[in-house]
Amino acid sequence: MKELTTTIYTKASTIPEIDETNYFHSKRLFNLCRATPRHKPYMVVATTADGQVAGHLLAIVRYRMSWLPPYLYRHCRVLGEGVYADDDVFDALLKALVRRLSNTVLYIEVSHLSRKTTGYRQFRQNGFFGVNWMSIHNSLHSRTPEERISEKMLRRISSSEDRGVETKVVEGDDEFRAFMKLLKVHNVPKVKRYVPHESFFRGMVEAGDGQLLITRYRERVIGCSALVFSNGNAYLWYMAFRRKSFAFVHPDQMTLWHTIKYCHSQGYQHIYFMDVGLPYKKSPFREFILGFGGKPTSTRRWFRFSIRWVNALLTWLYRD
Repeated sequence: MKELTTTIYTKASTIPEIDETNYFHSKRLFNLCRATPRHKPYMVVATTADGQVAGHLLAIVRYRMSWLPPYLYRHCRVLGEGVYADDDVFDALLKALVRRLSNTVLYIEVSHLSRKTTGYRQFRQNGFFGVNWMSIHNSLHSRTPEERISEKMLRRISSSEDRGVETKVVEGDDEFRAFMKLLKVHNVPKVKRYVPHESFFRGMVEAGDGQLLITRYRERVIGCSALVFSNGNAYLWYMAFRRKSFAFVHPDQMTLWHTIKYCHSQGYQHIYFMDVGLPYKKSPFREFILGFGGKPTSTRRWFRFSIRWVNALLTWLYRD
């Protein structure tokens, strides 16, 4: 095993030169989160004895609070396994993160791994338990979006378009405020779903790392989506819609459809859906996404709670 030194950085100016290909572990996202209220990023970097960067991982601590239902806590989110050369490097990154945050956050969550087996041994050795999850993505390079959905769905979309429903890129402050309002209202009842401060979305778009879309019907915003781009792919990070109030024009279908169409028109290879719901056997939202030609993939999310007895109990419940 090579000799490795791990360092955790909380200021971008001190982070050494790293591979910026993966947006979710880049200095760009680090800086964006550092400027966003209730976010604190930690960049874990492993270096070899001669000072070469062997790998890095970006962890984001979020401060969460609400009056109804009442809660106040901090949790750590890692999107993907980071950038590293081999499993020994990943183990060193994970160990350093656990040492730094295990007593300061309620739990650490690592999601959106490239494969179900990624880091299995390292996660187990560092006290994480795995929950089987479902990942969905659409390929955009081999067939057009129209070739991946049913004729019935296309007719329904065409009918909504004939009624005047349109999806467009957010432009101006009025459309941005409407986007934020719908996103927040839609996610209020979802305790696990966290919507960042508006500065997060502004910064992401201004840096060219993402795009915001809204769906309108008679000048009223009935749907919205937030995309982020990384390594030639698009990721649907957030989506919201007024499905019940405007059911006759299908705002959920129109928003998702035109988001996929936008990514295809911009030349991205795939669109990944970053939240397809909790891992229940029957999930209407997951089936809805699959109806647009998505490919389901079995994966895992890994968790580690700082409360020892809670982590021990959940490790036992989610044992293989």
